[in-house]
Amino acid sequence: QVQLVESGGGLVQAGGSLRLSCAASGRMFSINDMGWYRQAPGKERALVATITRDGNTAYGDSVKGRFTISRDNAKNTVYLQMNSLKPEDTAAYFCKANVIQMGDRWYVTDYWGQGTQVTVSS
Repeated sequence: QVQLVESGGGLVQAGGSLRLSCAASGRMFSINDMGWYRQAPGKERALVATITRDGNTAYGDSVKGRFTISRDNAKNTVYLQMNSLKPEDTAAYFCKANVIQMGDRWYVTDYWGQGTQVTVSS
């Protein structure tokens, strides 16, 4: 199995910054895309940012220009640098990894972390 552990969430004032990390561990051959999603109370989980193994990125419209996603393939870790935070960024943030594993055949599976809370006060 594969485990994803997020860290770096917390309480910050509007305009502040936070950096989230998500480390993947377990039996893996490789990781394809990694990404961050968020879910506010009463709302559906939404895309924040994704990054391919080669470093190509994509962002949700609401975070473009403020958030930056990056990854360290050697550490199986993805990061999310969040700047100019707004109260509407308050949510639980989840990382996702598209993992390639080999058993009796090749498997490609999406794994999710447990989430880390980000709260932005006005």
